Amino acid sequence: MSSTKRGGIREVSDYYVTPIDEIILFLDHLISEVPDLLTKPNLSILDPCAGGDSLHEMSYPIALAHCGVTSEKITTIDIREDSKADIKADYLKIVTSDLNQWELSRESKFDIIITNPPFSHALPIIKKAFIDTKFGGYVIMLLRLNFFGSQARFPFWRDYLPKYCFVHHKRMSFTDFCKTDSIEYMHAVWHVGHRSVFTELKVI
Repeated sequence: MSSTKRGGIREVSDYYVTPIDEIILFLDHLISEVPDLLTKPNLSILDPCAGGDSLHEMSYPIALAHCGVTSEKITTIDIREDSKADIKADYLKIVTSDLNQWELSRESKFDIIITNPPFSHALPIIKKAFIDTKFGGYVIMLLRLNFFGSQARFPFWRDYLPKYCFVHHKRMSFTDFCKTDSIEYMHAVWHVGHRSVFTELKVI
């Protein structure tokens, strides 16, 4: 999801494709900081806003495949019925332990939760991801750089600064017409269970 037309209401049809090459760029840089990120035995990854449709693949699973992660290690969820996700549901309404109703051979918590959340619902998605990620795992979100602002989110930042922030120097295009938002984006990375007193920032 991009910031384009993002409002206070979560629209099922409000879908903007995350550029795969930018995700791969980010993952390459993150792996240089956390070399064992994607090599853990029995690795389990969740993309809770996976997207995909008849014309587009799900961006994060494709980027992860480029980094050697096979599809059986990834669970995908999306609210849209036309998504290519494994599970068609609102992530914010799912109890993670109930994922077995879809007969997925996953553990109840994940090593990594990574996604591009709808901007207006990003904070509750991040908070839920902390609950659904194993201790020592990683929560990774593509966010507007200005997500660091606002009085409403200030209490959250006091206790939950990300460990890393990778700022994309190129403005991203979330459409098939290569038009960009007038805004910068970052991949924020939290190391679950490890409180950061400052964030390491890298421009990529």
